[in-house]
Amino acid sequence: MTTSLRRVGQLLAAAGLALSFSLGGCSSATENPVERLPILGLKYSEPTSPSDTLPDPIPAFRLTNQDRQVITNQTFAGKVYVTDFFFATCPSICPKMQSELLRVYKAYESNPDVLFLSHTIDPAHDSIPVLRDYAERLGIQDAARWHFATAGRDSIFALAKAYMTGAQVDATVPGGYAHSGTFALVDSRRRVRGVYDGMVPAQVDQLIKDIPVLLKEEAETQPVAAK
Repeated sequence: MTTSLRRVGQLLAAAGLALSFSLGGCSSATENPVERLPILGLKYSEPTSPSDTLPDPIPAFRLTNQDRQVITNQTFAGKVYVTDFFFATCPSICPKMQSELLRVYKAYESNPDVLFLSHTIDPAHDSIPVLRDYAERLGIQDAARWHFATAGRDSIFALAKAYMTGAQVDATVPGGYAHSGTFALVDSRRRVRGVYDGMVPAQVDQLIKDIPVLLKEEAETQPVAAK
């Protein structure tokens, strides 16, 4: 594990979390195929009953993407999406991460029910033009399918925690930010359903395999339209 990832692991441990790849959190889908992916995440609210133990949904957010469009939770209503955290000048893990996430995108490029959301953790540098250029260099022309988004740094860091990853300012590491390479798979009810180490191709392969499982669940739980 690199120094940067080790520092993020320490950050998440202090918050009562752990990186998915440290715990092998994605292995269950491989070892025991099931029709439902686990529901992961944090519990922010007070339980309303002893059985109220499920994690809370991702908190409401308001971001701006590379086309200067405001995106919120409603942007992803009725969709599943994959999310990560990066910054354009990252000299370490980001190029590999985005290459792996691009592989997932290509696998579902023709499916409008699968969206992608990448958050910059360096909003001071990663302006809208920078994000647009970054997306274009990856070959992403449709911002409605893969959003490269910015907001205030505190908001982004809080979202990183909600998505079971981590990011922090750290002048001692290359690029000035420590962050993990975690990808999170999120359902249409804003619940994290899988976390994957974007630096490990085998875990990214598992993400590609888990998306149809989640899409099937989504289709089965959609209300039947009245005739």
